[in-house]
Amino acid sequence: MSPQLPRTLAEIGLFTGAPQYENFCRVKDLAETREMVPASKPHAWPIGEAIALPDTYEFDGAVRSTEEFLADTDTAALLVLIDGEIRHEQYLLTGGPDVPWLSMSVAKSFVSALVGIAVEEGHISGIDEPISAFVPVQPGSAYDGVSIRDVLQMSSGARWNETYSDPTSDIYLLSMATLGIGSTLDDFVATMARESEPGTLCRYNSGETQVLGALVARATGRTLADYMQEKLCEPLGMTSPGRWVVDPAGMEMAYGGLNLTARDYARIGELYRNGGMWRDEQIIPADWVRDSVTAGAPHLQPGRPIVGGHRLSLGYGYQWWIPDGDRGEFSAIGVYNQFVYVDPTARTTIVKLSANRRYGTSTKESANRELETVDFLRAITRRPR
Repeated sequence: MSPQLPRTLAEIGLFTGAPQYENFCRVKDLAETREMVPASKPHAWPIGEAIALPDTYEFDGAVRSTEEFLADTDTAALLVLIDGEIRHEQYLLTGGPDVPWLSMSVAKSFVSALVGIAVEEGHISGIDEPISAFVPVQPGSAYDGVSIRDVLQMSSGARWNETYSDPTSDIYLLSMATLGIGSTLDDFVATMARESEPGTLCRYNSGETQVLGALVARATGRTLADYMQEKLCEPLGMTSPGRWVVDPAGMEMAYGGLNLTARDYARIGELYRNGGMWRDEQIIPADWVRDSVTAGAPHLQPGRPIVGGHRLSLGYGYQWWIPDGDRGEFSAIGVYNQFVYVDPTARTTIVKLSANRRYGTSTKESANRELETVDFLRAITRRPR
């Protein structure tokens, strides 16, 4: 039986301050989804010697409590891997080792990986090709003639408003298209308008990832879920079922609709930490991984990307965020404080799944707490062991 879908985002209460931890763990009951099954040979993470979290961390010149931070951001899962071993794992609220959680924009980094695999397999000739050679768009619209590279780097030049609490914003309307209200996801991105010259400005835009999802589907002739099942779920040994939210036309919500457990989210972090290598098999080309987690142009450097009208002190690669510094850190980040954070220097991958109820109620860091989360995760990787 199909789930009884909400008619508007207001029924879910997103970005209103309403608690969401009862919803993010049961998306299959709230939306149409397409399932991915566990790998035929699941890989369980080895368990190493447990480490304690730091009692406090520093952010914005103040010492803050770890326990209070986890509670205040409605944390459901915190998983720390060092050298591929679980060294800390805790679940709160509705979280659990077998509980799937809505990715939000962490999904974007998975889509980027699938683009890289499709290029390596020859389904896509190269990322300097126009994305409109694969995905139907209206002539003169945002993605007409724009390179796949520019779309990967959130630099297409498309006009976009990613203000989550604004019911007139583009991200709100894109979310409504997921529910089948107004248009389908494919129709929405096909008609977006251009605002600036491609390759000159990094403006965070969930529509970019949606068109990348369409690219993977069109180039491979398969659904995003089916391609991910073969190219990531199976070789990475995922242990739990996964799901993609789909619109009424059957297109995956590529920009944020992935559902996995914390342990399975960690696999993308470990895969990229190891240069695309997984248990002696090169799953993603090493140069794709390198380029994905490098801010490869001036407009992509930390402090230059624009999110919802303000600049963020993080850099951007191919659908991965890049904190400032010299440790090679990178992170998949989703709203409501979903993180897959990697510090290669510390040989560490951390997954934080959350439902920060204040997220998106304003544009202030004090509500969204993304930069604070980066500093909290850094405190874990840099504490003495």
